[in-house]
Amino acid sequence: MPSDGTAQALGLDFGTTNTVVALADGAGGSHLLEFAGEEATGAVFRSALCFWEEERGWNGIAHEAGPWAIAEYLQSPLDSRFVQSFKSVAASPLFERTQIFGKPFRFEDLGALFLQRLVAHAGGRLDARPRRVVVGRPVEYAGARADPALARQRYDLMLKDFGVELHYVYEPLGAAYSYASRLDEPATILVADFGGGTTDFSIVRVAEPGAARRCTPLASSGVGIAGDRFDQRIVDKLVLPLLGKGGTYRSFDKLLEIPGGYFAEFADWSRLALMRNRRTLDELRRLQRDATDPQPIGRMIALIEHEQGFPLYDAVGKVKRALSTDDQAEFRFTGGGVDVSAEVRRSDFEQWIAKDLVRIETAMGAALAKAGLDPDAIDRVFLTGGSSLIPAIRALFTRRFGDARIATGGELTSIAHGLALIGEEPDLRGWVA
Repeated sequence: MPSDGTAQALGLDFGTTNTVVALADGAGGSHLLEFAGEEATGAVFRSALCFWEEERGWNGIAHEAGPWAIAEYLQSPLDSRFVQSFKSVAASPLFERTQIFGKPFRFEDLGALFLQRLVAHAGGRLDARPRRVVVGRPVEYAGARADPALARQRYDLMLKDFGVELHYVYEPLGAAYSYASRLDEPATILVADFGGGTTDFSIVRVAEPGAARRCTPLASSGVGIAGDRFDQRIVDKLVLPLLGKGGTYRSFDKLLEIPGGYFAEFADWSRLALMRNRRTLDELRRLQRDATDPQPIGRMIALIEHEQGFPLYDAVGKVKRALSTDDQAEFRFTGGGVDVSAEVRRSDFEQWIAKDLVRIETAMGAALAKAGLDPDAIDRVFLTGGSSLIPAIRALFTRRFGDARIATGGELTSIAHGLALIGEEPDLRGWVA
């Protein structure tokens, strides 16, 4: 880094679930930005915001981000609005703005406020704008009718005050560059990045150490399926039946199934928070009154009224992670007057996500086809991202490439490291998306 401490290149991995920042050291390496403070979680900064009404805040609304947002929300869930996974709407033409305490917020507003607090918690190390900022972006954005040009426009607005030069690089290329720095011989590598909203693949040819051009990107592909979708599968199959899904209610002399729309909204984190409105709650209370079994609908009402969405999804995430190491796990949730539990087997979870795994494997095949390579031509496979720890995910690669060629590590940080290193390249052509 220069003598004034300003990084010439910064890698920003703005993820659906977590955000990580790495700073190039000017000597061919990079180091993670560690956040400090009582709520800090090291270098991992949760991609979340919390808003509450406060006269001194912007437009009468104060906000926090990262782990500090979680702490604010848990302290006063009924008087705040918690927003997470907002990256998932970056490319959506269906999303224009969300209302928070009566004020409209566009994606770029949320993103700029998020980065503002991230900088504030960086202990002064990001006060000076770095010369070059390399931002990771998915190969394929999440959501229906995803528009990459719209996402780019929104990212530009979100990041306009963050760096002098902005460059966008596919996230798995960042991970590939990071992994290539560990290799001491030429290799053709496939990187699979499992994020919160998307799964992305890149194939890179790595030259011998000391070569004028160490890494050459060959092909990339992706699909809008990843960790959040797996969470939704658990919610749909395990949690929603405890909240009335599949139940019935009486309408005059007919017995009807409870409408699925309520459960579709509840299973989507971005829509769950919006269910806390008079109209929806009145409709649910009428269903509860007429339900054959009113208790499960009562649980759903309580969870919505008491803003228990975040702790509920946190419990779901714990079960998913437990099933990465154990054949069976217990889902347990207590909060808002609701106490539920259920056993889940890994084999059940794998069945729930089976169709998602097929689409992920298809996307991997697309990367190989674009590069004109078959699996035998891949020397190393690097898996990164939290969902890469799921045994069924690893099994996809073991079947194609064998266990000996698969490597893991830095599941949450490798992309940021690589993006910072790419930022030190004299010529970014071939890297930018």
